[in-house]
Amino acid sequence: MSESFRLPRPSTSRDTIQEPSRRHAPVRFPDVYRRNAAQRRLTISFELFPPRTPEDERTLFEKTVPQLCELNPSFITVTYGAGGSTRERTLDIAARVKKETGIEVAAHLACIGSSVEALESFLHAARESGVENIVAIRGDKPKDHVDAPPAPGAPRYASDLVRLVKRHGSFGVAVGGYPEGHTECTEGREVDWVRTKEKVDAGADVVITQLFYENADFYAFEGALRSHGVNVPIVPGVLPILSTPQIKRFTTMCGATLPADLLSRLEGVAEDAPAAAQLGIEHATAQCRDMLARGVAGFHFYTLNRAAAVAAILGQLGLA
Repeated sequence: MSESFRLPRPSTSRDTIQEPSRRHAPVRFPDVYRRNAAQRRLTISFELFPPRTPEDERTLFEKTVPQLCELNPSFITVTYGAGGSTRERTLDIAARVKKETGIEVAAHLACIGSSVEALESFLHAARESGVENIVAIRGDKPKDHVDAPPAPGAPRYASDLVRLVKRHGSFGVAVGGYPEGHTECTEGREVDWVRTKEKVDAGADVVITQLFYENADFYAFEGALRSHGVNVPIVPGVLPILSTPQIKRFTTMCGATLPADLLSRLEGVAEDAPAAAQLGIEHATAQCRDMLARGVAGFHFYTLNRAAAVAAILGQLGLA
C-alpha cells in the first residue's frame, strides 16, 4: 500500500478513527482520504440507490439515512440503473442527502449510451447542486441494449469518462475496480487490472472495488496495482449478505465468487433469511477485521438502502 495512505494498525477507539459527520466546506475524495490518513482515521463510506416509490423514499430519508449518519461516514455515494435509467433521481437524492445531513456525497455517472452533451449537462447540474464528487463508470448495458459505436467524441470506457470529468472541473473522481476481473474482460483478471490502472492514469483519485468474499482476491488486486505504480487509495467494497437467493443472484451477475465453505453454509439457511443475514454479518466482519490488520484506508459499504447489517458489522469491529 502507498505510504501516503497507509494506516497504522487501528485502535478500536471511536475517537481515534471516526470522523465527524457534519462539515461546512466541500471535501473531495483526495482531501478526505489524505486528511483521514494523516489523522489516523478510517474512511467509512456508504452507497445508496434512488428509491423506486414515494414510500421507499420516505423510508430512506426518515429511517435509513439518519441511521447511517449515526455511523459517521466520510461520504455517501448514490448510484443508478443500467443505461442511466435513474440518472436525474441519482442527482436529486445525492443533493438532498448533502443538504439534509451535511455529509459529503458523490453521484455515479456512467458513459454508456450517453453523448458528451448529456454528460456535461449532468456535471453542470451536479456542480450547481453542490455535488463535488463523481463515481465515474462505464456502466451496465440495459437489457435491450444493442451494441453500437458511441456517438462521435463520446467516451467509450471509464478511463475516457474520467478524462471528461477532469476536463470539466475540479471534481473528485472515484472509479471501480474488480478483484476477480470484469465479467466482460475475456483476457483474464490481470488484463482487467491494467485497465484499472489506466483509469487512475486518466485522473481517478480513488479505486473502490466490486464486492468480493475472498480477501485473497482483494490482496492480489491491490498488490498488482501497487506493482504497476498506482498510489491512490484502493478501497474494498463490502456487500453484507442479506439472503441466500439474493447473493447468489448478485454474484452471478457481477462475476464474484462465493467461497465453497461460505456457499455451503448459505445453502443450509437458504429458506431462513434472518439466519443468512446473520451469517453475512459474521463473514463481512471477519473480512473487514482481516483487512484492518493489513492497513486498508477504509471500507465502502453497499448498503442496499438498509442500515442494520452495516451498523452491526461496524459495531462488532468497534467502529460504531
